[in-house]
Amino acid sequence: MNSLLPTASIGNPTSLELARLQHQNYTIKPTSGSKRPLEQVAYRAQPNLNYQVHGQIPESSVQGFARPRLEHSIGNERQLSASKIKNALPFGQNTANPSIYSQRRALASTPGVSQNPLLSLSHPSYGLPLKLTENFSTLGINSIYPWQSNCLLGRGLLTGEKNLVYTAPTGGGKSLVGDVLMLKRVVENQKAILVLPYVALVQEKLKWLRRAAEGLEKGSDISEPLKTQSVPALKNHDHRSVRVVGFFGGSKARAAWADIDIAVCTIEKANLLVNTAIEDGTIGDLGLVVLDELHMIDDGHRGYLMELMATKLLSMQRGVQIIGMSATLSNTRVLARWLDAKYYESKYKPVPIEEYLVYDNSIYPISSSSAFFKTASQPSFTPSRAQNAPVRSIVHSDHIELVKPMPNSVVALAIETANSGFGALVFCSSRLACETTAALVASAMPTSQELSSEVLDRRKEVLSNLQSGPVGLDETLEKTVVRGVAFHHAGLTIEERDVVAEAYDQGILKVIIATCSLAAGINLPARRVILQGARMGRDLIGPAMLRQMRGRAGRKGKDEIGESYICCQKEDIEEVAQLLEADLPAVESCLTPEKRGIKRALLEVIAVRLATHRDAIEDYIQRTLLYHTIDRGILSVMVDDTIQSLCAAELITINKEESYEATLLGQAAVVSSLTPEDAVFIYHDFRRALQAFVMDGEMHVFYMFTPIQSSGLGDINWPIFRREMDSLDESGLRALKYAGVNPAMVNRMANSSKALPESTTQEIETARIYRRFYAAFQLRDLCNEVPIHVVARRFEVPRGFVQNLAQTCEGFAAGMIKFCERMGWGMLRSVLDHMSDRLKAGAKADLLELAKIPFVKSRTARTFWENGMRSVRAVAEAEPRDLVPILILAQPKRSKINGDEEARYQEKLTVKAEIIIGAASRLRGEWSRNESTIGFPGTKTDEERQNESNCWRWREICNG
Repeated sequence: MNSLLPTASIGNPTSLELARLQHQNYTIKPTSGSKRPLEQVAYRAQPNLNYQVHGQIPESSVQGFARPRLEHSIGNERQLSASKIKNALPFGQNTANPSIYSQRRALASTPGVSQNPLLSLSHPSYGLPLKLTENFSTLGINSIYPWQSNCLLGRGLLTGEKNLVYTAPTGGGKSLVGDVLMLKRVVENQKAILVLPYVALVQEKLKWLRRAAEGLEKGSDISEPLKTQSVPALKNHDHRSVRVVGFFGGSKARAAWADIDIAVCTIEKANLLVNTAIEDGTIGDLGLVVLDELHMIDDGHRGYLMELMATKLLSMQRGVQIIGMSATLSNTRVLARWLDAKYYESKYKPVPIEEYLVYDNSIYPISSSSAFFKTASQPSFTPSRAQNAPVRSIVHSDHIELVKPMPNSVVALAIETANSGFGALVFCSSRLACETTAALVASAMPTSQELSSEVLDRRKEVLSNLQSGPVGLDETLEKTVVRGVAFHHAGLTIEERDVVAEAYDQGILKVIIATCSLAAGINLPARRVILQGARMGRDLIGPAMLRQMRGRAGRKGKDEIGESYICCQKEDIEEVAQLLEADLPAVESCLTPEKRGIKRALLEVIAVRLATHRDAIEDYIQRTLLYHTIDRGILSVMVDDTIQSLCAAELITINKEESYEATLLGQAAVVSSLTPEDAVFIYHDFRRALQAFVMDGEMHVFYMFTPIQSSGLGDINWPIFRREMDSLDESGLRALKYAGVNPAMVNRMANSSKALPESTTQEIETARIYRRFYAAFQLRDLCNEVPIHVVARRFEVPRGFVQNLAQTCEGFAAGMIKFCERMGWGMLRSVLDHMSDRLKAGAKADLLELAKIPFVKSRTARTFWENGMRSVRAVAEAEPRDLVPILILAQPKRSKINGDEEARYQEKLTVKAEIIIGAASRLRGEWSRNESTIGFPGTKTDEERQNESNCWRWREICNG
């Protein structure tokens, strides 16, 4: 039986259809009047992928957490045959519409340095130091494109006198322009901030920039060291070397503004960094800000902070150069006018992309789609009656799993790409569709017996990397990776996604099945991009997302062409037609009243004292993007209403001189990166906590750590909520009461299938309380050393969601600590600070010292403790061979593997042990150096000891 076949997928046959096609009945053993043994009633969080199409359903297919045997998944393989794809016309050529590729084969697309010396970054016109150009060459950048050269040499750009807004297709080299301008500013002894929308992009760019800046020194005219108070992580840096630091939720960066040359940040962190620099008076050190993915300005949740940040910099008139870029801008001129910038538009693609529509097992070029759509939606349509004949056709499959055109097309296109030695990237609408499609594609890939020993060993190496991760080896990946297929979505942990992405980039994996969010995330280009439908969940994707997904086709330096295929079903044909012909939407400001951004914008500039009078407020407003797109009279009324609203919420005050000043609450809102509305909610929440805080338990603290925005919390499983509520002790029930949770409401929701109403403001706040307390149950388990994968099973959510919740809560907790600090609530701050350390460590208080060591967190730290490694010193003095058995004990239950794989696995753990020992030795050395200045043997500073004292003092007060 085929253990790789999916149980369900978009476009796949239903179980009834399978039964009818097979002309056989399932036989099920009667269970009436009998009970299952307790050991058969094990919990399962994941769908059963060992679904059997033929024969009798097993009497017991329920499994516990035990991983399936690796030999079984490799040795017991059934092979599907992917359908053949026949050429109807010469492939890649359409006589009516010659492709970009066919034209480029006749004429070279990009001139070289010999033809145009300005295409070398070492040309004197760019003024870059030799070391930087050498680093670029090491990174594979030996020349640039003509459009990049024209853009960089625009008047005033290399000298930092002029701002820039530009757009270029995905994969067209737009990032390099910003990197060159940024590194040039830094070499001239100015600071720079690079703003990226996602953590994955920040981490990826951080690695690249550190390599680009390796060995690079700032201007030789520096006469004295920077007046900085270095943190331990930066102590070994020479004051002239370029220091690149990442700032994102969950990051460990503790560097001060003075210790940074390039800050690679998420949007929220960058805005906070700018606010802090303005408030401290050090903003003059900033020379350049790069806003990547500038189109996200019209995102009302996060992206609008880029408009706030850029407007503050424009208002200061300090000469900070602003660079904005995106692949999906339609109103570049408007944005350039707002930023007082030069603008540049490029449509150049270094690797030409052929674009196709796949419908009913026929492949049509997108260029002829308009004529095709006129007849495709007709009831009597057949491919032979289309006004433009298909260039290729996919043979109908005899396999039951591939009966429908959609899965048949996806599998055929993916297998054809892999068999040709190239990589394919398949986009699906959901996580479940990713996993089932990955299993289906893997079933048609060569079996392990057909692979060379080298290829098989490299794929087993990937399995070993996944196995040695914090959550062990996923059951589906264990079966698909051997065949060169994997999936990539938010349900995986960061470590799993990194392993999968790296293996694909190295060519070990041939096919990646991913959700649409990957298109805007890490850079994983492919020879062929396949869209399994054009939806993200239930909604049709937008024109900008479609461009980003299709733009992943084509690897510069590896492919001479890229291909994108949109596989479409008949019910979507009309909407897909409109999508393909749709223009990119214009980027608009989010400071409008209905999006509430203006309220935060005015509070921030008042809190950092950038604008404290009406004239200054007017000047600030005139520098917003909103000012260029709205009626002036409406805008003036909106500003007046917003100021009155801020006063009513007690976030700002107006004194006798008509000067605006932020209240303590307003300042706390800004330093903790909260919106005004969220700050008021948190203020009232914390005031209640100060009046009645449950200190003889943990639930109240964890509740206060959960973010108040529902987007990061997920939906509530009410039966699980009731289960966890029923298990609370007396202190937990008091925390439940003080938070505002009604047990009767939980019981009612658990007994019904309804969702909480959220139509009014009061209902929204009530739903927020319940979501936060439900998330607090998960935080409680994580902080008490329950592994991520166990928490995921317990709450029936993907393990990646649990990990993301923990990281989101870490960032929110840091904001809450700053909030309490600014409000003067010292003891509450100390309690939150202590629990924040536990949250980062995923462990109880006795393991916090051990958890400072990389890879030693949660269950691993507890295993170290139980085996005698109870301090950093003990770990630093250990030998790798001493730690390997402990690391094996700390791993999740794993598959039984053969001798070669076991040796490989032990080798990886030995490397990890060496890293752990090295990190422990460095920590011990830093603590020893600090011991004389701190005056206390260990890790605590004066501030940390005072916080600990406050924490214990408050606990004593609360306990009477």
